[in-house]
Amino acid sequence: MTAAASYQYVDLPDASVVATRALLTARENITDTVAARAMMCIHGGAGFGKTLAVNTCLHTLEPGEDVRRIAFRARPTARAVRYEMFTALGLAGEPPRHPSEFDRLLKTALAERPRTLLVDEAQWLNGEAFEYFRYLWDDPTTQLAIVFVGGEGAHSVLRREPMLSSRIFIWQHFARLTPDEVLETIPLFHPVWADADPDDIAFADRHAAHGNFRNWARLTVHVRLALTRTGRPRVDQEVLRWAFSRLGTTV
Repeated sequence: MTAAASYQYVDLPDASVVATRALLTARENITDTVAARAMMCIHGGAGFGKTLAVNTCLHTLEPGEDVRRIAFRARPTARAVRYEMFTALGLAGEPPRHPSEFDRLLKTALAERPRTLLVDEAQWLNGEAFEYFRYLWDDPTTQLAIVFVGGEGAHSVLRREPMLSSRIFIWQHFARLTPDEVLETIPLFHPVWADADPDDIAFADRHAAHGNFRNWARLTVHVRLALTRTGRPRVDQEVLRWAFSRLGTTV
């Protein structure tokens, strides 16, 4: 399965989405959450592939499922969440000025048909923002499934909110790839690793990537450049050391 460019933090042609155990679990969990019109939380460290996995899984449900995506880069208030929802739902006209009117408008829109909301970067949400999502989801007229995706902070904040935490249908934790998973996954991730010596892949993971997909993507960009510039046919440790130097890693 080829990765969409918008899912990459770097421009990496020919990269593929690999069906890791975490991604397959996410697919099953998301499918069950959407079917139940429930809420779930996917959490884990930065660069472990959470957002890519969730976008990939949700994409398989479209266009049959109306998926709307929201991401936060700072701690939003309930007011900010209202405005983001207004935009994500593509509602016409000007946003209402009064909170009660705004809430009625959003709940009416969410009652029109089933929708799934992906809330990315959920580690930025505080109790007030999480509570507002619960308020919308709890309304008996809305037909809403919510997938929260974020760092460990999202999990911590959610756990501190009993009314919301008790409503989370599924929790899934994303972790680093294990050394065995690296050897299984990375040759499928990009062609430059397809014929690489497993010892070199392990060397790259040990010194630069550390089981982190985002690190592997950045490393792969530099390895591609090294192969192109040197004319070498495959990865070796000299190529890797050059790539490491660009990433600020010394061996």
